[in-house]
Order: sequence, then C-alpha cells, then structure tokens
Amino acid sequence: MSLASWFAVRRELSPRRQKILGLGSFLLPLLIWCAVSYVPFIWHPMVLVSHPGEVDYFQVDMLVDKAVFNDESANMLAAGKAIPEGKPANPIYLPAPHEVARALYTGFTTAPEQRDGKWLHESLWHSIQIIFWGFFISSLIGVPLGILCGTYSAISRINEPFIEFFRYLPAPAFGALAVAILGIYDGPKIAIIVIGTLFQQILIVANTTRKLDYSLLEAALTLGTSKFKLMMHVIIPGILPELYRDQRILLGWAWTYLIVAELIGTSSGITWFITQQARYQHFDNVYAAIIIIGVIGLGGDLMLGWLGKHLFPWDRPANKE
Repeated sequence: MSLASWFAVRRELSPRRQKILGLGSFLLPLLIWCAVSYVPFIWHPMVLVSHPGEVDYFQVDMLVDKAVFNDESANMLAAGKAIPEGKPANPIYLPAPHEVARALYTGFTTAPEQRDGKWLHESLWHSIQIIFWGFFISSLIGVPLGILCGTYSAISRINEPFIEFFRYLPAPAFGALAVAILGIYDGPKIAIIVIGTLFQQILIVANTTRKLDYSLLEAALTLGTSKFKLMMHVIIPGILPELYRDQRILLGWAWTYLIVAELIGTSSGITWFITQQARYQHFDNVYAAIIIIGVIGLGGDLMLGWLGKHLFPWDRPANKE
C-alpha cells in the first residue's frame, strides 16, 4: 500500500488502519514523554546532586539548575576542593512515566499523608457527582428550550439574542455571586457547570432541530397532526441521534468547567486533590489525577458511543464511530 492511500481525501480508512492510527495518537506523546524523561541528552535542564562535594549549600538528592551546578563545579575545581557530583534530571514538575504510574497505583491503595487529605477515589466520586447534577440540570432546561427554539421562530427570536449575549460571559465570573446565593458547598460548583453548558446547549440543540428535513414536518401537518403530536412523534424522534451526539460533546465541556467550579467555595473533589498535591510538590500525583480525568472522560464517551450504536442502529454516523 502506498503512502498516498493513507491520505486519500474524504475516503474512509479501513478498520485496521483506524486502530493503528488511534493507538498511535496515544503512543506518540507517550514516546516523547519517555524520551524527555529517560534520554539524558534530551533537555534535562537540572542536575540531581548525588554528592555535594565541598559546596556548602548543596545536599544529596537536591535539584540544581545545570548552569549553577557547572559554575560551582568550576569554582571548586579552581580552588582545589572536592567538586560536586550529580546526574542530569528534569524539573520536579515533570515526573517520569514510571513515577506517575506508581502514583496511580498508590493513589488508590495508600492512605493520604495529610491529616485532612482524602483518598483519590473519594475525590473522584465527589467530582463525578458534581458533573452529573450540573449537566442533568443543564439538560433538563436546555434540551426542551433548544428544541422549541429550533421549531418555532417566535420562541427563537425572543430567546436566542439574549442567549447569544450570555454565552460569551465567562461562567467563572459568576462564582462570587453563586457563593452569595447558594452558600459555600456544592451548590455554586453545580451552578458554574450549569451556566457554562446551558446556553451553549440551547443554541446547539436549536441548530440540530433546524436541520431536520422540513418535508417530514410538511407531511405531518398535511395529514392534520396536532402540534403536540408533531413534536412528540416527528421532531424529537427525527433529531434523537444528532441530539445524542450533541449531548456527548456537551458532557465533555462540562468536564472542562469542573476544575474551575471546584475552586469556588469549600475545597473538594479532584481539583482539591490536585491543588493539595501541587502544594506539597507531589507532581506525580498531580499527573496521575489529570490522567484519571482523561481516562474517565474518554471511557465514558466510548461507552456512550457504543450505546448510541445500539440505540440508533439506523443512524450511519453513529455506526461509523
């Protein structure tokens, strides 16, 4: 097979090639991370001191900037004193893959070091609950209103101009107001996720509704169907596969608002875990928590994609995923 066949314009790749490229999308950044972590001549701007020599402020296992280490080594050599020894290292904020893998394991098996600390799975479960309630409330309002805006021009004109304005306002800016109204616990966090996803959701669902083939509506109206039956038996079933895909995308947006939302009010959830670990410079735990968020998000989306194939077997785009 020629290389050109891999880059054919708008031509579907074979399942085997899709799997190879899908695997490669994860392996490539992992290989770069491994190279930066384990190959000494790639980056490594620090030196991990193994023997301080006669440099007063050097200590064993201390990370020192490479330029400073070289200067001190030159000074000690010129003075005829014992020079320090060390090996190339990366900054503390870039742990190696094996350190992050170890942190992933210990995060679920080892009790927190801090007295007020929480287990990683406890923080994760709390964040998932925040996501669920925020997105549920957003969908409860946004989906019906979006369908109505996409169906009736009058409802669209009275709602969408304000929604277009409001969606450009950053949801975190309402944090202080949310705390003042809802208190310092989970209410403001849920509110931020609702504000961040609701207005986008209304516009996206409205646009999806407008894409429905108008001939279906004309046929139903010609047969004398009522507006309620038109909505329940034509419009909603007609947009359901696209609406399902819209919700999958919007759920991803909800996860992006989670980190900001959990910084409001009392500290809790996976964001609290990340900030606590960063405060004590346990960056391997920080990376582990970030990776877990990605795994949960991707795993949830793949599961929803699989479910969509079975819920809407007639929908070609769903069955190509």
